[in-house]
Amino acid sequence: MPQLHSLTDYDTKILLAFLEGLKGDKNFLDFLFNNGFPELAALANAINSDTDALDWLIKQSGYPEFGVLSNAIDGEDNAILWLKKYNCDFLLKFALACQKNDEAIRWFAENDLKLFIMIIQRIHEILLFQSWDSSDVHRRRYY
Repeated sequence: MPQLHSLTDYDTKILLAFLEGLKGDKNFLDFLFNNGFPELAALANAINSDTDALDWLIKQSGYPEFGVLSNAIDGEDNAILWLKKYNCDFLLKFALACQKNDEAIRWFAENDLKLFIMIIQRIHEILLFQSWDSSDVHRRRYY
């Protein structure tokens, strides 16, 4: 298996752009994509339910661990097991914190990882919106 990547591999400025990309800011997504970080643009889109971005991460990007991370954030058991199997400890803690696991959140707080906490909070908001959106009876299609 090739070298696996982590969110800790990136400079603070790039992670700030990723955070803004998570918020849906196209300028920051374009910045990431056009400046050598298409995997982060795709991860932001995958977390926001873009299945094409998720597919690209897993199959073509060279960053399958970020596709697995997106699935782990969504609570998929196989993705969590994959992160454990390949010793992606930081990504596992990150995914668990995004799922509101108290121990994982505490770890980020105790290690003073404020930027990652901001990213995790944004992902909480995305997941909450997605759960509201999926339960909205006005959006369901019955045909």
